[in-house]
Amino acid sequence: MKRGLFFIMVMLAGCQPKFDKVTVEMYATDENKQKIGTITFADTAQGLRINTDLYGLPAGEHGFHIHENPSCAAAADKNGKMQPAQAAGGHFDPEHSGKHLGPHGHGHRGDLPALRVEADGTAKQEFYLPDNRLKVADIHARSVIIHAGGDNYSDEPNPLGGGGARIACGVIK
Repeated sequence: MKRGLFFIMVMLAGCQPKFDKVTVEMYATDENKQKIGTITFADTAQGLRINTDLYGLPAGEHGFHIHENPSCAAAADKNGKMQPAQAAGGHFDPEHSGKHLGPHGHGHRGDLPALRVEADGTAKQEFYLPDNRLKVADIHARSVIIHAGGDNYSDEPNPLGGGGARIACGVIK
């Protein structure tokens, strides 16, 4: 009996999900909800590595964040108006800092480096978040959002860096 139980425990331990790398499928939040590529997150000795392979986005700089909830559904904003991907909630902020200080500050841990999209609508970039600020296990069952505008990593003059509307979303599984 003990031998059988040991064997089952060993087998179950091998079946535990390993969260050191995850690839997220990204979708536009407009009415078409077309796939626009993938983002891969991986734990490395240099910190969390983020690789983007995206297309079909507006050129320029975009706010880019991990959000609290694993949903890309529309929901009502503070004013009661339905907004795309609003069900993703706010920026991931496990320490409840309430501060938007960028990927190297001590505010929201979900603040990522700004995403730069080329004139042809593609974004193929690699970022590292040093200092073990985030690990793949931390972002499991959350979402990643790309905003319409850039991000100044401040709450002034506009809240949350001024990124505005959520134009792309993916659930981190």
